[in-house]
Amino acid sequence: MTTRPSVLFVCVHNAGRSQMAAGWLRELAGDRIEVRSAGSAPAASVNPAAVAAMEEVGIDISHQVPKVLTTDSVQASEVVITMGCGDACPYYPGKRYEDWKLDDPAGKGIDEVRPVRVEIRTRVEELIASLLPQGAPATPTQR
Repeated sequence: MTTRPSVLFVCVHNAGRSQMAAGWLRELAGDRIEVRSAGSAPAASVNPAAVAAMEEVGIDISHQVPKVLTTDSVQASEVVITMGCGDACPYYPGKRYEDWKLDDPAGKGIDEVRPVRVEIRTRVEELIASLLPQGAPATPTQR
């Protein structure tokens, strides 16, 4: 019996980049990959510009709630993608870590968040292809 890969997206507030990445991964991989997100200092709610940007491509992240980063969530994940959380993310041997350098959408309008959304999608597609080589996403849609 094989288990599905698991990915944890981490940014400081778990309100923008990590929520958008989790939304893309859920959309593009479906239930083939387990998706988590968390923040080292979670905000009270998801960034409205991130919600609006994702809504433009048909992905609803408005119901998501920023979560605190725990050692359990890191231990339960095969891949940990950090996005500016610095040293706050615990390190465990045997995990695959990637640090995605992305602009923080905090305090930015939707016009500034759209390019971040596009960059995240590209990286998520590459991540899926690396985790599910035979099941990589189909040709990108018009999103």
